[in-house]
Amino acid sequence: MKVQIFDPPMCCSTGICGPGVDPALVEFTADLDWLKRQGIEVERYNLSQQTQAFVSNATVTDALKKDGNECLPLILVDGKIIFQGAYPKRDKLAQMAGLEAPKSGLKFTVEQQVAVGSGCCSAPPVNSKENQ
Repeated sequence: MKVQIFDPPMCCSTGICGPGVDPALVEFTADLDWLKRQGIEVERYNLSQQTQAFVSNATVTDALKKDGNECLPLILVDGKIIFQGAYPKRDKLAQMAGLEAPKSGLKFTVEQQVAVGSGCCSAPPVNSKENQ
């Protein structure tokens, strides 16, 4: 099974860099890591950095022609759209992959995800309440 994520334009491959990190992207990135640990093949493409992946996939091209960028993110399983326009939660991802989601998923703080992110945006350190 292969899960492909076609993200809207972002500054880096995961969107979890820079000063204004979206917590939904942090959680989704952790959920994709969980999927990979379950043996699922995961590919992720960013429109601003990997345009050719969007152009060369007829399913994605058709969705973009029909709905514009509002259809992003597109989540494909084995080449078929199974989710679009938002990032699904871990339980939905598990269901789509035929897996049972753990009762308590591994969660990362924004600070932890930025620390392991690509650093492409040269984000300043995020101050947490513990550090103040």
